[in-house]
Amino acid sequence: MKKQLTLFVFLLTAVVAYSQKMKVEEGNFKNLKGITSYKLEFDYTDVEIPKYDSEEEFLEDKMAKREEKEAGAGEKFKNSWFLDREKRYEPKYVESFNKRFDDGKIKVGSDLDDAKYIMKIHTTKLYAGYNVGIVRHNSEIDAIVTVYEAGNPSNILLSGKYKDVQGSGAMGYDFDSGYRISECYAKLAKNIAKSIKKVSK
Repeated sequence: MKKQLTLFVFLLTAVVAYSQKMKVEEGNFKNLKGITSYKLEFDYTDVEIPKYDSEEEFLEDKMAKREEKEAGAGEKFKNSWFLDREKRYEPKYVESFNKRFDDGKIKVGSDLDDAKYIMKIHTTKLYAGYNVGIVRHNSEIDAIVTVYEAGNPSNILLSGKYKDVQGSGAMGYDFDSGYRISECYAKLAKNIAKSIKKVSK
């Protein structure tokens, strides 16, 4: 029993460590040394929703179930699903990244039009997770992060994938899916900032 528990803890630690590390496909974090600001771009095209063939199918299913219980609840869910990106996920990413650097030494933002480099966050998988009190599961995202020169998009300094970045919070009382997902973006930003800090010393 003790061996099984040890193996479980080892596997869990390995999974968490993997989700925190970028699988670099082009360039290197070292290329980012000296850059002090990045204009953010977020992309959700062709996002995969586990257990569904498409995001459209996911929305149709969730909207129909809510509509059965309360008229108008389906459309309300759809609106919040998209609004949460701009209102919750993206600001959470900015907040989490920027607070890792003293005095704004390095910063990101969607409004930094003068930044010479773009940091693009392409979400390729989005799993909302669940919390029904008795049982719960963290939210998860996969993302491709690409940094390139604003005036020359073909000049890619870094591009790579993060897999199964998990979000949770509120001591397990994270019943709101938008909140759980926003914590995924906070964790993603933390991981990226950590890697940038290493090469900026």
